[in-house]
Amino acid sequence: MISKLAFVHPDAKLGENVVVEPFAYIAGNVVIGDGSWIGPHGVVLDGARIGRNCRIFPGAVVSGIPQDLKFKGEETTAEIGDNTTIREGATINRGTAAVGKTVIGDNCLIMACAHVGHDCQIGNNCILGNAVGLAGEVKVDDWAIISGGTLVHQFTRIGGHVIIGGGGKVRIDVPPFIKADREPLAYMGVNVVGLTRRGFTKERINEIHNIYRAIYLNGMNTSQALEYVEKNFQPSPDRDYIIEFFRNSERGVIRGPRLLSDK
Repeated sequence: MISKLAFVHPDAKLGENVVVEPFAYIAGNVVIGDGSWIGPHGVVLDGARIGRNCRIFPGAVVSGIPQDLKFKGEETTAEIGDNTTIREGATINRGTAAVGKTVIGDNCLIMACAHVGHDCQIGNNCILGNAVGLAGEVKVDDWAIISGGTLVHQFTRIGGHVIIGGGGKVRIDVPPFIKADREPLAYMGVNVVGLTRRGFTKERINEIHNIYRAIYLNGMNTSQALEYVEKNFQPSPDRDYIIEFFRNSERGVIRGPRLLSDK
């Protein structure tokens, strides 16, 4: 159903059972999948590729041009996966020549007034809390939760199954499976609650704990700790993911928590 009070460009491609509420705006170079809902005053601009059963709430803007002075008007996209919800006032910019597209995966929740900058790559089942701000070319792996008010520096990577405390400043990379909080942002233990909810066994969680104890609590530098983990833990997807994350980090990885006695 398309309201007579909405604007839908004749070149836009809408799937079956798409609902467009009054005063919504949909530009021409747009594809919207079956069953999606565009709320009142929702804005979907050129380059948007929206999946099935998505919900775009009032005041949200999908596929706005990048806030990047290097952008020269090149044709790029903002791609939203199936079953993703974008709440009131959120903004998602399309890509630049650097990557060509901004991507948000399936089953994500982008809460009110969050911002996803150009060329960001967000995995599946992620949550961005209210007023989270992602600068350009940020990567967020599956199942990450970024709590409200968190600001994320450009080019950083946030690992899968992470939870970041509200109001955090993410200046460098955050490795997978952990809780991160404080200022400066630091490792605060393994995200046991999140991993348990997602079906991780106690044995699997304990191994992740032990790997991070070796990395953060055994007094070794990062290179020594990763060598220790390789030698003393059997290969597994979790172990290998952690090692790959640290070794491929371009910005560096957050440290363990500082003690009160640290100067």
